[in-house]
Amino acid sequence: MAHDGRRRTVAGRTLVALTALWAGYSLLNFALGGRWWLWLLADLVPPLCFLAVPLVLLALARLPAARPVRRRLVPVLALLLITGLTRSGVNWDALRPGEGAGPTPAGAVRVVSWNTEYWDTTDDPDRFYRYLKAKDADVYLLQEYLAWVDERPTPIDELARIRREFPGYHIAVLGEQVTLSRFPVVARPAVGPARGTGGGSPWREVFERGKVLRTDIDVHGRVISFYNVHIPVQLDILRSPLTGGFYDEVHRRAAARERQYAALLRDVDANPRPVFVAGDFNTTPAMGDLDGLRDTLRDALPASGTLLPGTWNTEGLGLWRLDWAFTDDQLRVHRYDFDDPAGLSDHQAQDLVVSPAP
Repeated sequence: MAHDGRRRTVAGRTLVALTALWAGYSLLNFALGGRWWLWLLADLVPPLCFLAVPLVLLALARLPAARPVRRRLVPVLALLLITGLTRSGVNWDALRPGEGAGPTPAGAVRVVSWNTEYWDTTDDPDRFYRYLKAKDADVYLLQEYLAWVDERPTPIDELARIRREFPGYHIAVLGEQVTLSRFPVVARPAVGPARGTGGGSPWREVFERGKVLRTDIDVHGRVISFYNVHIPVQLDILRSPLTGGFYDEVHRRAAARERQYAALLRDVDANPRPVFVAGDFNTTPAMGDLDGLRDTLRDALPASGTLLPGTWNTEGLGLWRLDWAFTDDQLRVHRYDFDDPAGLSDHQAQDLVVSPAP
C-alpha cells in the first residue's frame, strides 16, 4: 500500500509539473508572440501541440495514479485546450462542408502561390516547368527565384525561358519573387523597404529589402492588387546556438520581419482596390506576427477542405503551416487547395480560385 501511495504521489507531481510547464509556455506565447524577438525560437514548436499536449495530459489525468490531483488539473487542462484551439492550425471549417462562397462564377481567377525552393536549380528544369504549367493558373505568385551557392542566395536569370514557357503572360520580378499574370499588370507600387531600391540597386540589396511584390492587375476591367510575400525566416540553421552570432542573427531577422509585416499592413490599409495577399510567411498559426493581417484581412482557409494544413516541410512530417493566403471583403474565395510539390520543393503549393464580390 505504501508503494502504491508513493507511486501515486510521484505520478501526480509529474502530471502537475507537466501541466504547469505547458500552461507557462501557452501563457508566454500569448504575451510574447510577435512582441519579443527571442520568442521566435520558442515559436518553432509545432502548432498542433496546442491541441495535442492538453489532450495527452487529460488522458493521463484519467489514470488511477493521477486521482489525487485530477479534480484540480482537469479544469486547467480544459482551459488550455480551449485556448489552444485557434492556435493549433486545425481548419475547423473543414468539418462543415458547403460553407464556402458558393458556385464559381464565369471569369473567376485561378491563383497559385508557391515557394519553389531555389527555382529549378536543384531539380530537373523540364520537370519543374511542366509542374508549373500544369497548374494553368491565371496568376502565379512564386518565391525563391534564386540559387543557393556556397551557403548564400545567388541571383539567376531565367526570364528568357519563363517567357518561352508562359507566352503571353506578364512578368514582374523583385529580388527572389516572381509574379506571372495572364492579365495586364497596370502598376507595380513599391512596398515598404523596397521603396529604397531601384533599377540600379545591387541584387543582394533588393533581395534583402524587397520581400513584398505588389502588382496591380487588370482582371476583366477590374484592377486587383496581388501581393507576393516572402517574410524572412527567423534563424540561420548554419550557425550554432552556442554562439552569440546565432542570437545576433535572430535579432536582426526579427527586426527585418517586423519591418516587412508593418509595411505590408500599411499598404493594405491604404489600398482601396480588392486585395489578395499570399506567399511564404515563415509564420505559424500560433505566432503573433500575423495578428495584424488576420485582424485586417480574411484567411482563405475556410474555403479549403483540408483539416490540418501543414505546408512545410513536405520532406518530413509537414506539421507547420507557413504559407498563407488572405483576401479583403471585395474578393470571394471559391476554392483553396494545398498541392503536393512532387518532390520539387519543401513547400506545398497553394491553389485558389477567387472572384470579385458583387
